[in-house]
Amino acid sequence: MNLDAIQLALRDASLDGWLFYDHHHRDPIAAAILGLDEKAHITRRWYYFIPAVGDPRKLVHRIEQSRLDCLPGARGLYSSWQELHAGLQAMLAGARRVAMQYSPDNDIMYVSMVDAGTVEFVRSLGKEVVSSADLVSQFEAVLNEDQIDSHAAAQRAIDAIVAEAWKEIGRRLRPDNSGVASGLSEYDMVVWLSEAMRREGLVWENGPDVSVNANTSDSHYDATAGHSAPIREGDFVLIDIWGRLDKPRSVYYDITWTGVVGRAPDEREQLVFSTVREARDAAIAAVQSAFAAGRPIRGFEADDAARAVIRKAGFSEFFTHRTGHNITHEIHGPGAHLDNLETHDERRLLPHTCFSIEPGVYLPEFGVRSEVNMLTAPGKAWVTGRIQQELVKI
Repeated sequence: MNLDAIQLALRDASLDGWLFYDHHHRDPIAAAILGLDEKAHITRRWYYFIPAVGDPRKLVHRIEQSRLDCLPGARGLYSSWQELHAGLQAMLAGARRVAMQYSPDNDIMYVSMVDAGTVEFVRSLGKEVVSSADLVSQFEAVLNEDQIDSHAAAQRAIDAIVAEAWKEIGRRLRPDNSGVASGLSEYDMVVWLSEAMRREGLVWENGPDVSVNANTSDSHYDATAGHSAPIREGDFVLIDIWGRLDKPRSVYYDITWTGVVGRAPDEREQLVFSTVREARDAAIAAVQSAFAAGRPIRGFEADDAARAVIRKAGFSEFFTHRTGHNITHEIHGPGAHLDNLETHDERRLLPHTCFSIEPGVYLPEFGVRSEVNMLTAPGKAWVTGRIQQELVKI
């Protein structure tokens, strides 16, 4: 925990303090920011208050009074609910605006970790509860140099794997020297991609996603050994793949490409791909221009840029998810998402953060998604890997 940085951020945001609370590991954000043991045995409520100025304060149960000993600050103890209420009142004395892992109307559900009753009680003490969403982005989504380097390493490996995967599909479908073509399924390519990533020292959660034809319209499709379609000549194919180095705090790389097998794309496929490509590029341009100008840009604004292109092309009803998500050591990180559909994400896209841009159009017969990752720094923002410009012809 960087106490000085947190207190400076609180003062910059005109907040009197940040109240952390947990019970049975309900709030992983608190554990991450405070540097607590995520596997510690916690059966009683604890509270930790960082004021904008002054020393932090703790409130813990007597039978688990050592739970916050790794953190600075005076310790208060409680056993009864009456002591708990009195302890919280004393802990927050003098504070008026207090940040908590809360989001008004649950708009940013990624930070809504505190239960309604706890928020109600803090309000009953005369405190204004403010969302910690921007603070969480600052202290959990901002990457250091080693993390950025880890993303670059994953990018190089995965870009090369995907380029080879398209060739592998062609090799498996076309006759070998004996004149006999091998059978190939979506799941076969999932296995191939997984083995390729393991050889590169990458790890990941679930996936990757390989889908054909109508299955490409399921944006979270999951081919398995028992549920998988064959890949054949003439098919439309989507590959969505993500991974990170097998090391602490490494950062994911996450991309999606599409292609056609043994033929040129038809007019409808080309139209949809071109629309999605232009939507992707509009969101990229919106982020790049904002950072170049030193102008703040919020997640919903980047989503709006992509969604406007798809709406103008007449495909808005087929774009059924947000434009992008924050990326950290978690594939869907705690920072700002590019979203004005599923949520109205007003969090700022901060310097030294990573996120995906992945608009899609999902028709009943096929779907197209084009996904890239971006990194930001003061004055600039850039795409970190290869950018698909045309449908792959296998």
